[in-house]
Amino acid sequence: MQQIYRLWQSFATPAVGLACVSGLAVPALAAQPEQEALIRDALSAAPPAVASTAAVMDWDHKILKQGSGPYTCMPSDPDTRAKGDRDPMCVDQVWMAWAEAYMDKKPFKADRGGIAYMLAGESGSNIDPYATGPTANNQWVVEGPHIMVLLPDPAELEGISTDPNSGGAYVMWKGTPYAHIMVPVAARPPQKQ
Repeated sequence: MQQIYRLWQSFATPAVGLACVSGLAVPALAAQPEQEALIRDALSAAPPAVASTAAVMDWDHKILKQGSGPYTCMPSDPDTRAKGDRDPMCVDQVWMAWAEAYMDKKPFKADRGGIAYMLAGESGSNIDPYATGPTANNQWVVEGPHIMVLLPDPAELEGISTDPNSGGAYVMWKGTPYAHIMVPVAARPPQKQ
């Protein structure tokens, strides 16, 4: 989830900028395979039926692929890729509004249910939306493939576990405007110590 925070703080890659400023075709051509790799990475976050109609947006807000469906997919953020990890995601309109509120550290209330896919997994704190790494008390989780669910009424989260090790769905960031349900759909990778 921390990738969303960096989404609005990112800029175009140097190769793309060089192509735009200098008019040189070589850097632009060199960027094409990278763009295709970003598209593949982004679309890997969702099931095939969702990915087939999803738009793809890069970290500089550039649309890499137009879509006809309700989802926008984003590739793994550059910091994550630099570490050799992945965290692509596909979000619907409700989640996109959530992401804007999260980025601006503003309150958020869903007007309807929302679904997001992270089928490549991710890592983050289960209790602190803005944690950037594991600490002794922030319940850092390396989550496997999962779906995330937003509900319009936070009271609907009552009775759902907040324990990421409960073996099923759990609430992440309970008590914050960004609370949502994490639904693991496959085995979790080993936890990093």
